[in-house]
Order: sequence, then structure tokens, then C-alpha cells
Amino acid sequence: MLEQLQYPIGRFEAPMLIKPEDLKIYINDIRYLPSILEIAVQDLDAWQLNTPYRPGGWTVMQVVHHLADSHMNALTRFKLALTEDNPVIKPYDEAAWAKLGDVERTPINMSITLLHALHARWVNLMESMSPEDWERSFVHPEHHTTFKLKTVAANYAWHGKHHFAQIERLRERNFDK
Repeated sequence: MLEQLQYPIGRFEAPMLIKPEDLKIYINDIRYLPSILEIAVQDLDAWQLNTPYRPGGWTVMQVVHHLADSHMNALTRFKLALTEDNPVIKPYDEAAWAKLGDVERTPINMSITLLHALHARWVNLMESMSPEDWERSFVHPEHHTTFKLKTVAANYAWHGKHHFAQIERLRERNFDK
């Protein structure tokens, strides 16, 4: 049950083959995440925003701020991969970031606004990429893996839907009755 609460759309599985039409879907998933996220949280009160999406999980507020933090890092990783030869990226402790003071003190509309602007920039970048650009990569030192940008796009399209689904399932279980 906890696995289903934590991964309501399942765990990410990297596609074996990514076609140009798949990339268009990933780009659109990334494009529309800020809008659907904004709708999902727009009428939640302070108590609801501070409710964990599962036992031991992050609160809705932490999830929203995490999406902004994570996707800022993703855009930076894209740019590094596009401008350097297979760079080693800098990992970060996302659980520690979720506990920092800005998460508690910053209204979520700030991170949603940030996501709108960030995703517009990211989508513009991805839509300008050539087929060769999508083959560029970076090294993630924690995973000891090289990731191609086309797989990273698939991962972040999933990532947004994953966290959106956590919020939606919490709403269905606890708030929308």
C-alpha cells in the first residue's frame, strides 16, 4: 500500500527506444505541469498544504517546492550537457532541501510562478534542440551512470506526473469528499 501511495503512477522505467514523437510528448508533459499543478493546489488551505501525501512522506507544500528545486537542477543539467562534453553533474540532497527554511516560509504560489517561468525556458530550449543534441549526455556520480538528454526528458516528464499524482490521490482520499 505504501508503495502505491509513494509511486501512484509506478516507478520510472527508462524507455529502450525514444522516437521524435515521444520527445514531443515529454516536452508537452513538461510544458503543462505548472498549469495542472496550479489547478491541483489552488483551493487547498494551510492545513491541507501541510498534510503529507503518505505516512512519512512530504507535505503538499514540500512536494510543490521540491518540483521547483528539482526542475531548476534539471534545466541546469540540460544546459551543462549541451555546452560541455559529458559533464559530471552535481547531485543534491533533495530530502535536506525539503527541510530548509525557504520551504516552510515561502508560499507555494512563488514556486508555481517559478515553475511557469522555468518550464517556459526549458520547453523553449528543448524545442530548439537538434536530434544530435538529444544524444548529448551527462554523468550522474551517485548513480555511476551516463544519461542522454532524451532519457532525462522522459524522466522529468514522469517526475512531474508522479508528484502531481501524489497530490491528486491525497485530494481524492482526504479532501474531495
